[in-house]
Amino acid sequence: FVLPLFIRSGRGVKKNILSMPGHFQMSVVNAVKEVREAKRLGIGSVLLFGVPDSKDELGSEAFNPQGVIQVAVSEIKQRVPETVVITDLCFCEYTSHGHCGAVRKGGSEPNIDNDATLDLIAKTALVQAQAGADIIAPSGMVDGMVRTIRQSLDANGFTDRLILSYAAKYASSFYAPFREAAEGAPQFGDRRTYQMDSANGAEALREVSVDINEGADMVMVKPALSYLDIIYRVKRRFNIPVAAYNVSGEYAMVRAAGAQGWLDADKAALEILLSIKRAGADLIITYHAKDVAKQL
Repeated sequence: FVLPLFIRSGRGVKKNILSMPGHFQMSVVNAVKEVREAKRLGIGSVLLFGVPDSKDELGSEAFNPQGVIQVAVSEIKQRVPETVVITDLCFCEYTSHGHCGAVRKGGSEPNIDNDATLDLIAKTALVQAQAGADIIAPSGMVDGMVRTIRQSLDANGFTDRLILSYAAKYASSFYAPFREAAEGAPQFGDRRTYQMDSANGAEALREVSVDINEGADMVMVKPALSYLDIIYRVKRRFNIPVAAYNVSGEYAMVRAAGAQGWLDADKAALEILLSIKRAGADLIITYHAKDVAKQL
């Protein structure tokens, strides 16, 4: 299991995420406590998302060496060094417009400036590695993102850092609670111009192949539960570790039904995660991680 955490600046912050009961926006000290608790339960990896105090059109807090994620990574690696720290690399939480990179002006639909975004990705990957991240996880579905990260890391001596690419990331309604948690909802349009069409399975295999050829060490399918067939096909086709992201909406619907007494949430969560494992996932990123770890 990989446990996702939402980190924001401040002291003593532990703010409930209403649509994701049991999860919080946390300041760095509280995040370190959460990592220690996860480690005690046998969860050895965390995936970090930042919630910055300020946003701009380029998401510059993402590549600020003193940004909240860089500070959190450094603290976690000092305090709980055996934990594997994965950093999400995207800009939707950091940009004022809520999209996953630099956006060209004009039009009602987002038009990502691919080359400008690659420059920002290179800067962000480097500061995350300098802070101590073990694995960089680009999630923006930007063409060339894996090659850019690999080149940036290698050129600066970080040849040992791994890349976990969100290679098959679908435009999904199951992301809604995450957008509350990370405060990164798009301010106009949506992300369907650069995330994948749910009806298209063949594209996932092409995207995975491209990212592997560019240097990805691991690839991800997101979401997981509605895309078990994609996980299975990717695992069968490619000799590479496959991660599956059991996303916020998949978590929220189980916990909401459990709160109503309509099902046993803990048993349902375990059954769902078993299905993801059967499909071929080597890593499962899930908000159920602590609850299920207590059952195992």
